[in-house]
Amino acid sequence: MDTRTAHTSELAAGELREVRDLLDAAFDGDFADEDFEHALGGMHVLVREDGRLVAHGSVVQRRVLHRARALRTGYVEAVAVRADHRRRGYGNTVMAALEAVIGRAYVLGALSASEDGAGLYLSRGWAVWPGRIGTLSPDGPVRLPDEEGSTYVWTPPGGVRLDPAGRLDFDWRDGDVL
Repeated sequence: MDTRTAHTSELAAGELREVRDLLDAAFDGDFADEDFEHALGGMHVLVREDGRLVAHGSVVQRRVLHRARALRTGYVEAVAVRADHRRRGYGNTVMAALEAVIGRAYVLGALSASEDGAGLYLSRGWAVWPGRIGTLSPDGPVRLPDEEGSTYVWTPPGGVRLDPAGRLDFDWRDGDVL
């Protein structure tokens, strides 16, 4: 197994195509162009076995407003493992590398998890955010009740302490905000 961590700017066009193909297959074609765009501009973890891409994840910077403070947040995107390589530890390998990036560069980690992915994140110490979730939309703050219960946070050593009674408002972006 070969694991590489690299910024989007360091990935060749062919590597980005491999990542997109992996994501399309892993999400059964339910990975939109906007979803791929959300995964770019930060750090990627690529795991290869015998030269073939078998797992991926990325972390991008987001701003999260909490208790009137804008937090530099490492937001995890596009975590996927090839279907024929699942349950072999590749997801843990990807997350360990992403958490290392978050721990060095951010005060908070966050992600939105599917039901299928939730177990991985919980097993690594990520926690479901118990409070309200929102976004800072072009029209002002908007609550996102559909994201409550599927948004996870992780505080790296030396990171920020969150007030669970407070709301997390994520910066706006096109497509799915979270």
